[in-house]
Amino acid sequence: MIDNPITVTALISQVKTLLEGQFRTVCLIGEITNLSYSSAGHYYFSISDKDSSISAALFRGNAMRNPLIKKLQDGDKVILHGNMGVYAKRGTFQIIVTRIEKAGKGDFLAKFEALKKKLAGEGLFDPSIKKEIPRYPKRVAVITSIGGAALHDFNNVYKRRSIWMDILVVPAIVQGNTSPDSLRRALHQINQYQKQASVDKKLDVVVFTRGGGSLEDLWAFNDELLARDIFSCAIPCISAVGHQVDYTISDFVADLRCETPTAAAEVLTHHQTKLKEDLHHLVIRLKSEVRHLLAEIKEMLDRAHPREILNRILQNFLNVQKKLETLNISPRFYELTRIHEKQLFLDEMITRMKQMMLEWLREKTAQNEKSFELLRVLNPNNVLSRGYVYVRDENGQIIPSLSSYSKLRDKEHLSLKFHDGEGRALKD
Repeated sequence: MIDNPITVTALISQVKTLLEGQFRTVCLIGEITNLSYSSAGHYYFSISDKDSSISAALFRGNAMRNPLIKKLQDGDKVILHGNMGVYAKRGTFQIIVTRIEKAGKGDFLAKFEALKKKLAGEGLFDPSIKKEIPRYPKRVAVITSIGGAALHDFNNVYKRRSIWMDILVVPAIVQGNTSPDSLRRALHQINQYQKQASVDKKLDVVVFTRGGGSLEDLWAFNDELLARDIFSCAIPCISAVGHQVDYTISDFVADLRCETPTAAAEVLTHHQTKLKEDLHHLVIRLKSEVRHLLAEIKEMLDRAHPREILNRILQNFLNVQKKLETLNISPRFYELTRIHEKQLFLDEMITRMKQMMLEWLREKTAQNEKSFELLRVLNPNNVLSRGYVYVRDENGQIIPSLSSYSKLRDKEHLSLKFHDGEGRALKD
């Protein structure tokens, strides 16, 4: 048992002293992956072989003395010279590069290009045989890692934009040596499901997706057997692996390549979103058209009202009369035929309008007299004045007939209504 424990900082300090003292200078050959550039002028990348990988840093001063770094990219095979360094805050070590030379094409890139050329020669990338992605997919299978950023990004867009699309997530390992087999098993499960599903439950699209990473991280999607499975799949496939700059064999063999998981979700929901917008604009337009139509109908009804017709005739007459008054024409001009005809026309209009108004007044007067006579005849007091009376029982209910009267109690008090007052009586 160790009786004197040391701090983490002390341990890393000892490792740093031993490591940097033992490996003052190193020379490595390997393949560049995950190359990145900082705004301060430093370059960071990994140097890898088929089994291992180590971080490397080429700081600004050494980068200026090695302009080759600006031309390098992931997959290039290089020879590095430098020394070991320990980054205490993370407890990691890396190669501090002082000089870099190109050693030829890297193994990863060479394998990638060889497989790409082989499959292209067999016609697996032929655009003419790619299946069309449905405009309005209803059910989509997503092959990816559960809990990964890719699924999160895809779902965010899908939930915000989709109207009716259902998502079936099929879990798979998307990185490492076991990833190709895991991806193939997931696709096999989907194919089996498709064979057994009813028509309304069948899948419309399969999406392969994961987030960005180095060339090694994405290598599973460069697997030849996976590429052939994607090509043979009866369901249209989308490859949305990595970022915009990342390309894999699955991108070329799939029916559609999307730059990111987000882009894949946007493509699948594009026409749904457009449909929602079109429907929204259509509803607004229909509401506007209905309001306009109702306004026109109201105006037509208002114009068709007899009062409005008479008002327009009268207004036209007044306008013509006013114009004649403002003309201040000498009496001798009225002898001219054209003006005389207009005067006759106006006189006729005035006569006709007077006749129409008199006829209208006669009709209304006759209607009022009939209504008054009907009210007079139906007036209860007029009936009572001719000797009639109506009888109420103790509850104030009218006794309309002899049979109703015979049902009353003996000596029940009755109320008699005359035209000029009321009296009392008892039933005998």
